[in-house]
Amino acid sequence: MSKARQMRKKKHITLGVTGMTCAACSARVEKVLNKMEGVEAQVNLTTEKANVDYDPETTSVQDISQRIEKIGYGVQTEKAEFDVIGMTCAACSSRIEKVLNKQEGIKQATVNLTNESAQIEYNPEMVQESDLIGKIQKLGYDAQPKASKEEKLTHKEKEIKQMQRKLLISALLSLPLLVTMLDHLLGIHLPSLFMNPWFQFALATPIQFIIGWQFYKGAYKSLRSGGANMDVLVTLGTSAAYFYSVYEAYKTIGNPVYVPHLYFETSAILITLILFGKYLETSAKSRTTVAISKLLNLQVKQARVIRDGEEVMIPIEDVIVGDLIMVKPGEKIPVDGIVVKGRTAVDESMITGESIPIEKDIEANVIGSTLNKNGTIEMKATRVGKDTALASIVKAVEDAQGSKAPIQRLADVISGYFVPIVVGIAFVTYIIWLVFVTPGNIETSLIAAIAVLVIACPCALGLATPTSIMVGTGKAAENGILFKGGEHLERTHQLDAIIFDKTGTITNGKPEVTDYTGDDQTLQLLASAENRSEHALAEAIVTFAKEKGIAIVDVDAFTAIPGRGIKAVIKGKQVLVGTRNLMKENKIDVTMTEKKLVDYETEGKTAMLIAVNGKFRGIIAVADTKKETAHQAIQQLKDDGLEVIMLTGDNDRTARTIAKQVGIDHVIAQVLPEEKADKVKEIQQQGKKVAMVGDGINDAPALATADIGIAIGTGTEVAIEAADVTILGGELLLIPKAIKLSHATIKNIRQNLFWAFAYNSAGIPIAALGLLAPWIAGAAMAFSSVSVVSNSLRLKRVKV
Repeated sequence: MSKARQMRKKKHITLGVTGMTCAACSARVEKVLNKMEGVEAQVNLTTEKANVDYDPETTSVQDISQRIEKIGYGVQTEKAEFDVIGMTCAACSSRIEKVLNKQEGIKQATVNLTNESAQIEYNPEMVQESDLIGKIQKLGYDAQPKASKEEKLTHKEKEIKQMQRKLLISALLSLPLLVTMLDHLLGIHLPSLFMNPWFQFALATPIQFIIGWQFYKGAYKSLRSGGANMDVLVTLGTSAAYFYSVYEAYKTIGNPVYVPHLYFETSAILITLILFGKYLETSAKSRTTVAISKLLNLQVKQARVIRDGEEVMIPIEDVIVGDLIMVKPGEKIPVDGIVVKGRTAVDESMITGESIPIEKDIEANVIGSTLNKNGTIEMKATRVGKDTALASIVKAVEDAQGSKAPIQRLADVISGYFVPIVVGIAFVTYIIWLVFVTPGNIETSLIAAIAVLVIACPCALGLATPTSIMVGTGKAAENGILFKGGEHLERTHQLDAIIFDKTGTITNGKPEVTDYTGDDQTLQLLASAENRSEHALAEAIVTFAKEKGIAIVDVDAFTAIPGRGIKAVIKGKQVLVGTRNLMKENKIDVTMTEKKLVDYETEGKTAMLIAVNGKFRGIIAVADTKKETAHQAIQQLKDDGLEVIMLTGDNDRTARTIAKQVGIDHVIAQVLPEEKADKVKEIQQQGKKVAMVGDGINDAPALATADIGIAIGTGTEVAIEAADVTILGGELLLIPKAIKLSHATIKNIRQNLFWAFAYNSAGIPIAALGLLAPWIAGAAMAFSSVSVVSNSLRLKRVKV
């Protein structure tokens, strides 16, 4: 591959994949996609989604979708119908149709001029209805969702209802056959009709070929694509029992004294039990997405928009960037925006976890779906739809739930080979019974082989990891912890050491000036220079000067010197503000200030020296308060056996004072921003798994270098982007919670994998020895899947 191709940025898509029934299916789809040029894919059985990174130069979304469909699965799409306004001729409808069909994520669009409508089939993971409307509007037309008489059911709800109907019919038809089984087992005398082979045939055939047709269809698609899945096992097992029974029934024709050996009840009850297990499994799986549902329920449905001087209530989907929105007390803020009029306090706890309402004045940022407490405000929409903070959080949780943890790889590899091996074992079992155990006895041999096929379905194996990941990441999101992927949730439990940045992480990041020894003229130069800096300390100095009535003046030149301070030229005067080293480098004698500097630093204050035109002019000391829960959070981490380290650019004395206040013993001070990542590497080279906690732009390289980067949600977007875990609202107690939740999730996954492996390992030999009736094997197989999902759901009750 050329360097140019390697450097090209890949695109990411998420596709809903339909038709997968077990881990062998997801492994097959993943394997086929990863063979495509420029494609890297992860397929998740539980969420029924494929996360795909692809090179648009070599592969298209259509190619990927077609490859999935070619191997017998489907790509989930949704259909939307719109009323299109403004079309006047065929050229209009043709133009709209052509443009829509070119958009990535749209499978097919049909625009009808006669009834002024558009029908669009699209991938809901890539395109939303609002995007489709926006595309039509950009072409100069208008569109609105077509009115529906019935409330649209979700895909999952429809699936569950359909399964309920199939299960009910199958159960009713199987009941008389179950009675015949009890006759075999207990010797109960039943009416002759029940034992009539053609009566049993009439009951079993609809179950086998109508209710059970989905298994034949799935098996055919799987085999056609060169794979084998759970449907293959079910189809082989039930078909063997059914067709052997048909053969036995056929032998009674013209021979009324022949007593047939019928196993219609075996095939029918197996299909019913498997459907029952699938129904319970699907119902339980739907509960694993409760976190997403809760987040989506926070979304506002309408907004009060001011248009042409009038207040108009419109659907949230119709709000556009730049709209002026009025929000009254007690109402939720509809979208992300900025306050342009009024003052209030906003409860942001549902997003940030911060329990105390935040004061909002003009130019303050507000977050969509948070609660306006006590004032009427007007705000300008800055982010709408999928760009809002809540939508980003929902997307992060969905991505994490759809990702694959490294621990799942083992299960995927095994399940990929599992079905062919089981078919082989079943065949060998049949031969051994037929030749050695009960020579010539076809039915006994067949029963043992069917039991092996049924007991070995790898459903539990495929569900073991993803269900736990879904519940774990969902519970984390409910607590204000966002894991970017399952792999990060897994790695978090392996941590040995955790490094904290100081300012904005351990401290509140809102320092105040506590001491100043210079005059007003020096303060003006100092504040004017610091006004050009983005550092939190600079903001405190500027605020201090303004409170004293000092005017800020223009700066002719400004240079930030990382880790040392700033240099500026103001009205022809050279201004230096910073550390001892900065003064020393510029040959400015500050030895007479050493005692005062030490006093400030011992008190935990950050002291900066000021020089003008090469002469020392004063000291300014700034203090930042530690976060209330910092000491408690750090103590919990130490109790959990983690080494806690503070990493800061501050001087050693100030850093150690703050560290002592919060209970940190190991301090690395006077570190330049570009050196932070190197310090992380040094600790990693000691064989430790390291987490880095930070909030600023200068923390981003260290966050990316660490085994787990933890960003404080109140920090910069750059830091959050570089991190693997985001703590919403900056509450440090969420960090030990995240680690505890990681431990609980991995423990849960190991339990699931153990029981899934143990179940198959024990079940196959028991079935091969003839000690397990096929219908019992079917019930046990269904129970194993349900037990794995139920065990995963226990994570929702874990206290963190």
